[in-house]
Amino acid sequence: MTDGPPPDPRLQASSGRPPHDFEASYATGTPPPWDIGGPQPAFAYLARAGGLVGKVLDVGCGTGEHALLAASLGHEAVGLDIAPNAIELARGKSSERGLDVRFLVWDALELEALGEQFDTVLDCGLFHVLDDAERARFVQSLSAAVPRGGYYHMLCFSDRQPGDWGPRRVTEREIREGLAEGWVVDSIEATEIVTNIGPTGAQAWQVAATRT
Repeated sequence: MTDGPPPDPRLQASSGRPPHDFEASYATGTPPPWDIGGPQPAFAYLARAGGLVGKVLDVGCGTGEHALLAASLGHEAVGLDIAPNAIELARGKSSERGLDVRFLVWDALELEALGEQFDTVLDCGLFHVLDDAERARFVQSLSAAVPRGGYYHMLCFSDRQPGDWGPRRVTEREIREGLAEGWVVDSIEATEIVTNIGPTGAQAWQVAATRT
């Protein structure tokens, strides 16, 4: 991708829209750029390699592809998103594919209120839309929902991505500092987040962390 704005107007500079105002993105009939009709390749590879363990939660699930992936591999799976339109679409996919996934309209900053524990949490694109205060709340919320020895796998925009369109870029240092309390960061690897607006993905970090 280039330093300039992307060719698709659906991706706006992060400073040009209210945070978390994603409901309209799923109401137009045109998938938003991050909705590629399947799981992100990085998470698909993780799943094939046996990286999903036990009960799986997909936070900020959008239309549910990663929760559906987990269910297709025999895991109990739950998907949460703050956008009702996204959850409605996810439930439709679940029904069409004959997969048993619970999809809930829920704030990922309030996971403790679910009263459930998850062995694996998948996060594709949530962490990088949160501001500093929200990130701290999210990690606290995440810690309440994951028992000791559980796993958090995250894909987020990387500071290696040029330009200023799209969400906030995240540095390795921010990731390590954000997960410093209650987590061990096992790995941070350079990868891509695939979009539906061009042949080249966005530069991203793939993070694996374990609850302590």
